[in-house]
Amino acid sequence: MELPGKLGLLTYCSNIHPGETWPELQTMLEHHVPQVKARVAPDRPMGVGLRIAAVAAEALAAPEALAELCAILARHDLFVFTINGFPYGPFHGTRVKEQVYQPDWQHDARLVYTNRLADLLAALLPEGGFGSLSTVPGTFKPLAAGHEAAMAERILRQVAHDVALAERTGRTVALALEPEPFCFLETIAETVAFFEHHLFDERAVARLAALTGQSRSQAATALPRHLGVCYDVCHAAVEYEDPDASLDALEAAGIPIHKLQLSAALRVPAVDAAARAALAPFAEPTYLHQVLARDRSGSVRGQLDLPAALALGASSDGEEWRIHFHVPIFQAELERFATTQPFLDAVLARHARQPLTPHLEVETYTFDVLPEAFRGVPVDEAIARELNWVRSRLSA
Repeated sequence: MELPGKLGLLTYCSNIHPGETWPELQTMLEHHVPQVKARVAPDRPMGVGLRIAAVAAEALAAPEALAELCAILARHDLFVFTINGFPYGPFHGTRVKEQVYQPDWQHDARLVYTNRLADLLAALLPEGGFGSLSTVPGTFKPLAAGHEAAMAERILRQVAHDVALAERTGRTVALALEPEPFCFLETIAETVAFFEHHLFDERAVARLAALTGQSRSQAATALPRHLGVCYDVCHAAVEYEDPDASLDALEAAGIPIHKLQLSAALRVPAVDAAARAALAPFAEPTYLHQVLARDRSGSVRGQLDLPAALALGASSDGEEWRIHFHVPIFQAELERFATTQPFLDAVLARHARQPLTPHLEVETYTFDVLPEAFRGVPVDEAIARELNWVRSRLSA
């Protein structure tokens, strides 16, 4: 949906729906997405943020499959302006955890996959259109040491692919690295440093010029046009970032936010035995739920997953916990727990004053693994409530 006041395009990410294969993606677009559209944009076109797994992307490289995708979108008055290229493989109904980052930017398979998604996105954009493509923040942090230059090289090769794509099609695709807890790019400070030393520095400009045949001046201009970040609000809140300071840091470094993912995390203001007991149902086996704990002195320490944090027992009493578990953004509280909705409110308020990005995407992919007590609303209805909640915040 196009937001008023030049606030950009708003959608939700289809990774909330199972859809690994092209036939499953068809089913999702024919049934789930139209039900959401009927609730939020019944009489106008609605944008959709597609999550396309590698197996589906390979199938869609066939002209007949792409034609069928275009026909489905036209039939339901849908359009695509952003793709989630973060999870490469299965994302529902199986253990995902830290495998979600693989293959990472140390592997050519990630580059091939991302280029294929860029080609697909360009084919779906209107003439002269702009599309964002979110991706893994390099790799899982324990695997990153010593591989910074190799990851930067593959990212720059992907940017070169997008530059050539724009020259050939007139459509612009921008890669958006998405910082996440326990990843190579975890904090905004780490993200800025990587861009400044590996992606936007003079060596990167020279490398892109060599890859594309552009002049250095042209390459310097192309880099931020085709490369930036996906700022996931849940991830930033879990890291105890300051909303304004983190956004100011990206702006000062000249790093564009090509996509803003609207999400909220689970927050426990002060852990105790009752809170640990109530958190146990959230320790589910599918996704990684990183925990950042802050003690009374302000010191922050992390646990890779919620079960590990719960295993600390009473030694964690009194700490504030922020847990990477995407919760419905329209809820400020979930029974005894708080959420990081105030952080999201602050980001949306800033966007309303001065737009941060052309693309806003609600991303609450965890509805089907929420404890049963919090799943009283059908998924399609919950998505619609999230989108309408965002619209109400931006029009306030």
